Amino acid sequence: MIVLVVLGVLLVLALLTLVHWYLWRRLVRDVSAPGGLWRRTGTVLAVVLPLLSVGALVGGRAFPIAVERWFAWPGYLWLAVLLYLLLALGVGELVRPLLLRLPARAARAGSADAPAADVPTAEDPAPDEPRVNEVAAHAAPVTPAAPAAPSPERRLFVARAVAIGASGAAAAVVGTGMYGVLRGPRLKQVTVPLAKLPAGADGYRIAVVSDIHLGPILGRAHTQRIVDTINAAKPDLITIVGDLVDGTVPELGRDAEPLAQLRARDGAYFVTGNHEYFSGAAPWVDFVRELGVHPLQNARVELGGFDLAGVNDIAGEREGDGPDFGRALGDRDPARTAVLLSHQPVTIHDAVRHGVDLQLSGHTHGGQLWPGNFVAELANPTVAGLERYGDTQLYVTRGAGAWGPPVRVGAPSDITIVTLASLRA
Repeated sequence: MIVLVVLGVLLVLALLTLVHWYLWRRLVRDVSAPGGLWRRTGTVLAVVLPLLSVGALVGGRAFPIAVERWFAWPGYLWLAVLLYLLLALGVGELVRPLLLRLPARAARAGSADAPAADVPTAEDPAPDEPRVNEVAAHAAPVTPAAPAAPSPERRLFVARAVAIGASGAAAAVVGTGMYGVLRGPRLKQVTVPLAKLPAGADGYRIAVVSDIHLGPILGRAHTQRIVDTINAAKPDLITIVGDLVDGTVPELGRDAEPLAQLRARDGAYFVTGNHEYFSGAAPWVDFVRELGVHPLQNARVELGGFDLAGVNDIAGEREGDGPDFGRALGDRDPARTAVLLSHQPVTIHDAVRHGVDLQLSGHTHGGQLWPGNFVAELANPTVAGLERYGDTQLYVTRGAGAWGPPVRVGAPSDITIVTLASLRA
């Protein structure tokens, strides 16, 4: 096992080295003169930035959060910039040959339009040779000249154009995606019809928030924005579906304190996500309880129109604290509607077997950084939105925060108001 971990680490480091060598070549070497300021600065950045990213990724296990923040901001942001730089440069590699050929084509077109040299005609006298030999000489085939190679100046111009275009595109994409995260999630409205829901519960509104990810980047202000957004929507019930934090209670407890301000007629409930188990799930369960948020640890409560159940995250299985669907859903009246809180969408098949009507999940972030949604689809039955599995419906929120880079591209953060609709109303 240790050997596999070491090999994996070495593979990642080799890949990072190769990628940054390519970036250095395209963004530094090809666009600058040896010994120049940009050549020296770019070379230093090509070494420092990947080290900061590695520090951000391992910092949570190696440093206190106050130190981790120094790595997290530049290190995680560089990972997002790196992704879109590579994508943009990939497009640049496709257009680079076309840009290099343009001057040669223009030159050939110009030479075709130039006036031809004087050629003797049949009426011209032939001072030295018979006229027939002169005509034959002019009729000899001419081999076309090979296209001229692009000049060094043209190569430099194209290299700089591609580098500036790729850098500008990456900066714009990452900047817009970061603004979306730091601005805070927006409300999303979804209506879910449920066959067994009594008419009296028609229009019942559940606020679903997941993947807040308090940590070295997102802190107390982020929590406050989420709380204010939820309270302004005036839901009947609030559900926090895991991945609240990336750190310990002593480190992040103050950042989570605004959750005590959550207000809903039927209260607020919480289930663990996989990241809680990275930090110590039990202390966080106790802490959110002190804030007035009710943990559902493989448990169920009966509300006015339906049963609300919650299961621990799958990551808890390593600590003997995994999901127990029998405990959460057993011995209940099957005629009542059941709504299940489960962090990871992959538990939908257990929910179907236990007769759940609606499962609320998070975990995927909707892919967070395009084209990450295609990767997320390989590991999750639903990446975002509402889908049906047999008689069970699954709703997956994209989450209210971000893990790693505080950036979202193609997967905006959200807090969802799920409105339950009764077919009996």
